[in-house]
Amino acid sequence: MSEFTHLIDLASARLGGRALAANDEFFAEKENLLKPEAPVFLPGEYTDRGKWMDGWETRRRRTAGHDWCIIKLGLPGVVHSLIVDTAFFTGNFPSHCWVEGCGLPAGADAAAAGVVWHPLLDRVELAGDARNPFTIPSSQRGERRVTHLRLNIFPDGGVARLRVMGEVLPDWTQVFSSSTVFDLAAVQHGGYVADASDRFYGEPRNMLMPYAAANMGDGWETKRRRGPGHDWTVVHLGMPGTVSRLELDTAHFKGNYPDSASVEAAMMQEDQGGVSADVSSRIIANWIPLVAQTKLHPDHLHTFDAASRSTEPVSHVRLNVYPDGGVSRFRVFGIPDADARRRRAVRHLNALDEPEIRAVLSDWCAAPAWIDGMAASRPFATAAAVLTAADVAFDGVAAHDWREACRHHPRIGEREAERRQSDVARSLSEQEQAAAAAGAPADREALSQASRAYEAKFGHVFLAAAAGRTTTELLALLQGRMSNTPDTELRVAAGELRNITRRRMERLLG
Repeated sequence: MSEFTHLIDLASARLGGRALAANDEFFAEKENLLKPEAPVFLPGEYTDRGKWMDGWETRRRRTAGHDWCIIKLGLPGVVHSLIVDTAFFTGNFPSHCWVEGCGLPAGADAAAAGVVWHPLLDRVELAGDARNPFTIPSSQRGERRVTHLRLNIFPDGGVARLRVMGEVLPDWTQVFSSSTVFDLAAVQHGGYVADASDRFYGEPRNMLMPYAAANMGDGWETKRRRGPGHDWTVVHLGMPGTVSRLELDTAHFKGNYPDSASVEAAMMQEDQGGVSADVSSRIIANWIPLVAQTKLHPDHLHTFDAASRSTEPVSHVRLNVYPDGGVSRFRVFGIPDADARRRRAVRHLNALDEPEIRAVLSDWCAAPAWIDGMAASRPFATAAAVLTAADVAFDGVAAHDWREACRHHPRIGEREAERRQSDVARSLSEQEQAAAAAGAPADREALSQASRAYEAKFGHVFLAAAAGRTTTELLALLQGRMSNTPDTELRVAAGELRNITRRRMERLLG
C-alpha cells in the first residue's frame, strides 16, 4: 500500500476550492484550474479573444515580470505534492512555475500586500501538454497548514489544471466549538480510505466526501464478483473515537447496489502518519462487529445505531459489501477519544501560520501581549504545555492589554462586541451566556441597565465567567463589584477573563 493513500486534492472546486485572483486571464479563466474533471480540447472552438482553451491562459507578456493566480484551498492542510497539468497547451505553456503558500484566517484578503507567502515549490521547468508532477520536500512543507496558494508562471501562458495533493488538517477550533459528535470518517475531518478490495468503477474515497453524490460515478463501485468472497474497504478515521451511528447511502445505485453489508471496527496503534497501522488492517484479526450483515435497499439511505456495540474508541472501520456493488456515501458518527483529541488539537495549534494562530488565540483572549507570548511559545509539546504557556503569557499582560481584551467581549445578554468577533468567538460567547439568556425578561433588562452603569464607572464591559450562571446570579455579582476602585476592578475582570480563556482552551483540548 502506498503511504500517500491519505492524500486528496485540497484545491478541488467540489471541495470548495476557488481561484480568487489572477493578474491576467485574457484567453481563459482562472476558475478552470480547479475543475474536478479532466481537461478537454475542442479543435474548432474560438471566442472573440482567440482559441478556446480549457484552463487558465494569460496573454503574451511584452514586459518584465511573470503571471500569477491566487487560490483558496477547499480544505486546508499540509501540501505534499502538486500536479501542474498543461494538457493541450503545446506552443503556449509557461516555461517555468513556482508555488507559494500561506495560512490565513477566515475573511482575510489573500491578495493584500502584507500577506507573507512561504515557498512550497521552487522554480521548476514545465513540459507542454503534460501532467507535471512535483513532490514538495519535507524541508519546505514542514507541518505548515496551508489555506491559500499562489501559482506563479513564467513568463506567461496556459495551465489546464492544478492538483494540490495533501493531508487534510481540519480547523478543530471550529469543529469542537459547534459539536461533540461528528462524522469521524469524513475527508474534511481527516478521514481517508486505507485499503480496498476493488476500485474498478469508482474510488472508495468518494464515499467520504462532504457533498451529495451526483451520480453512480461519484461513489464506490466494484466490478461484478464471479467467485467466492465479498468486497470491502477499510477507512482510517480522521480521529479515533467511540462510534454511535453509521449511515450507508446507496443513492443512484439501483440494479447494482450490494445485496447486504456489515461494518466492523478496530483500534490500531499508529506510527508516523498512520501508515503501518493501515498496512496491518489487511491481516489484523481483532475486528469487532458494529453492524451485523444486513439486507440493503436500492437508492436508499440506511441508518444504523452502533452505540450499544461500540463502547471503546476505534481508529479504523471496515465496510463489507456482499457480494459486490456500489455505495455512494458512508458516514461514521461518533465522539472523539479524549487523548486523540488533545493530540490533534496540539498539532493544529503548531501547524497554523502566524496570521491564523493569532486569530485563534484572539478568540480565546484578545489581550495583545498574551497573544504575542503564546505565539512565541510554539511548538507546544502537549496539551498541558499549552495551558502552562497560557499562564506564563498572562503574567506579561498589562492594564492596557486587559482593556483591549474586554473590547472583544459582548455585554452579557447581547451578541455584538465593540471589536469584531469571529464566528467561533461569537458561538463561544453565546454558549457561555446560555443560562443568562434564558432568564426572565425583567431580569435581563435589569442586568442590561446595571451593565451600562458599570461601564460608565469602569470604562470597560462587565466580565464574568458566565457559563452556568443565571441572570440573577450575574446581576448580584455585578452589583457586588460596583464598590471596587477602577484598578481593583480591572484586576478582578482580568481574573475572570483568565477563567474564561482557560475554559475556552479546555473546550478545544478536551
